[in-house]
Amino acid sequence: MSDEHSSSSLLTAPPRRPTLSDEPMGTFDEDGVYHPRTIVEDDLTGQPLEDLMARSIVEFDDGDLVEGTVVKIDRDEVLLDIGYKSEGVIPARELSIRNDVSPADIVSLGDRVEALVLQKEDKEGRLILSKKRAQYERAWATIEKLKEADQVVKGPVIEVVKGGLIVDIGLRGFLPASLVELRRVRELQPYVGRVIEAKIIELDRNRNNVVLSRRAWLEEAQKEQRGDFLANLKPGERRHGVVSSVVNFGAFVDLGGMDGLIHVSELSWKHVDHPSSVVQVGDEVTVEVLDVDLEKERISLSLKATQTDPWQEFADSHEVGQLVYGRITKLVPFGAFVQVGDGIEGLVHISEMAAHHVDLPEQVVSPGEELWVKIIDIDLQRRRISLSIKQAAEGGEVSEEYREAFGAHAYDAEGNYIGAYDYGDAGDFTPETEAQAAWADYAAQASGSQDAGGSQDAGGSQDAGGSQDAGGSQDAGGSQDAGGSQDAGGSPVESAAAGTGGAAVSAPEPPEVPEVPDVPEVPEVPDVPEDAAGAGVQPSA
Repeated sequence: MSDEHSSSSLLTAPPRRPTLSDEPMGTFDEDGVYHPRTIVEDDLTGQPLEDLMARSIVEFDDGDLVEGTVVKIDRDEVLLDIGYKSEGVIPARELSIRNDVSPADIVSLGDRVEALVLQKEDKEGRLILSKKRAQYERAWATIEKLKEADQVVKGPVIEVVKGGLIVDIGLRGFLPASLVELRRVRELQPYVGRVIEAKIIELDRNRNNVVLSRRAWLEEAQKEQRGDFLANLKPGERRHGVVSSVVNFGAFVDLGGMDGLIHVSELSWKHVDHPSSVVQVGDEVTVEVLDVDLEKERISLSLKATQTDPWQEFADSHEVGQLVYGRITKLVPFGAFVQVGDGIEGLVHISEMAAHHVDLPEQVVSPGEELWVKIIDIDLQRRRISLSIKQAAEGGEVSEEYREAFGAHAYDAEGNYIGAYDYGDAGDFTPETEAQAAWADYAAQASGSQDAGGSQDAGGSQDAGGSQDAGGSQDAGGSQDAGGSQDAGGSPVESAAAGTGGAAVSAPEPPEVPEVPDVPEVPEVPDVPEDAAGAGVQPSA
């Protein structure tokens, strides 16, 4: 291969032309020595260079507020140029009062940002700054002024926490759930992102604690409307409302602008263990206005005033001397309480438990026992009913709810039960009251015993177990003597002489106990002779 061919295969770069600046340059002398151009413009304005250099470097201490430009954004920090010898570092947690946010969502490149100096130089020689703390400092000064002037703060809801909301007012303001609306709100998530106004009710800078109340702001805005509402509300009126909250001492009802309180004692005529057993949040109720306090803006309501008083109802449908069926609910040293109606209890004094002396109530009755009692007094005003087991054993007129089963049509002229009442199919009977429930089992048993035991005629004969006369005696286990009385353990009996339409007598009686055979007559002793009656027999000489 020739030299020409080898030289032609080599590529040579074209010669580079020097790039000259448009600015004038210095000159070279005859010996080739370069002389820089002379600066003829003096822009130092007569100030010493040392002073200008010192002024170009920012001086600050820990806790000072500085301002700079965002020059870099990383995942966990932001670099801020504040004119210091090195950029300041703002950790992600110090960027915003919001938690778990990306730095890119808070700042952008070129943004001018104010920051608080946390450390002028950490272990790694870095300048540590906080945008969040600088925001706190500015916000505290503003919020303290607003609190003193009793003004309103405004900001977006940024977070739901336990017990309430966090509002961004330059710092983290806590808004309790009970103070979000005029009545308590259960679901708080829909408020996130909403801009709300609230009053400052608590401020503690040392603890960095701010408590807000939107309800206070709403109440102030509606104060004039509340005044008109209260002025038009009169005691005795009945209003419709919705239960807004239930507390231990009662229930609050929204009447359409203001809440009124139904105290636990006004929820029902019965005993109430807890208001939630009577009403629930959201229930629509009709209430009666008891009192309106214009000064304190309080409304007292009653739910039971719109309902029938069971005591009045009992007094209207019962009379002294009538017999009712009840259940022993509680024993006390002086007697026993008997439930005789829905929510109605009467007292059987210990002296009215039996004809004989009773030392303790448990000697005669026990809790849960069901029995007949006679009403001997009704004191409606004091809510007291006096009852007697002892007098119930003597018989009497049953109250109206029992007459269908124990009326005169079920007994003959002598007061014997003849089973004339047809109980029908007890399985079709659905008790609606406690008294009816007490008779449900009895009706089923009575219906079954009539079918199994055969018929009983009006004269008192019973084919199942033999005959029974009009005055037939029963043993003491629920017994009735020939005169018609009955002890406390059995059903009431009315003597045949009463003969009224409301008479109550005992349930069908068992077969008569066979009579005891007559004892043979003892022979008479012969009379003693008169002459021997006074003198003894003298022996013979």
